[in-house]
Amino acid sequence: MKILVCISHVPDTTSKINFTESDTKFDTNGVQFVINPYDEFCLTRAMWFKEKQGATVTIVNVGGAETEPTLRKALAIGADNAIRVNASPTDGLQVAKELAAVVKTGEYDLVLAGKESADYNGQMVPGMLAALTDFNFINGCVGIEVDGTTVSATREIDGGNETLSSSLPIVIGGQKGIVEEKDLRIPNMRGIMMARKKPLNVIEPVAAEIATNIESFQKPAPKGAVKLVAADNIDELISLLHNEAKVI
Repeated sequence: MKILVCISHVPDTTSKINFTESDTKFDTNGVQFVINPYDEFCLTRAMWFKEKQGATVTIVNVGGAETEPTLRKALAIGADNAIRVNASPTDGLQVAKELAAVVKTGEYDLVLAGKESADYNGQMVPGMLAALTDFNFINGCVGIEVDGTTVSATREIDGGNETLSSSLPIVIGGQKGIVEEKDLRIPNMRGIMMARKKPLNVIEPVAAEIATNIESFQKPAPKGAVKLVAADNIDELISLLHNEAKVI
């Protein structure tokens, strides 16, 4: 089984976010970038298939040279090789088209991608990728098993989980639950050294059309001051909730 894991290069969730050029450009100065958490869950599951079923695992990213340390970390975790599409990931459809070209060329059986990236939270790319490749698609996946060409996947729905049966080839939009946080792997020294020798292939983009452009960014409004109310002053609390917070 050939597995392709899509890797996004995103800011660490603890990073302080700022914008430049009249709030039209993200300021990367001092920002630590990491593997998108949802993608890391998928990569860890792919490693299980590699170890238990002998699958080969390729990782792919659409981005510039600045993303290569993130790809090397994924290689250190255990992926066999990496592909970087040399294009700036400006638009969800553009990214999906670049990934679709990689999928078609590589003839992959299983494509794993986080259901969304932790920076833009668009939840677009996996579904569009499946449509462009004519693969089956299950999103919000919290569990997956593959037996031959048969896929059993569990996805999260309102009020519970739903188990579906499908077949390869398939695109899976994964999230926490496809593996648990305790199962995530920290690269050891041997893995880091081996990652330096694993192939990282840079390919040119198919020049997919960019359908959307970012006009500006805006930070959330700062939180207001906190008012403390004595535990025995129920009347004041009710008044504040009714007249100021307007939630009752």
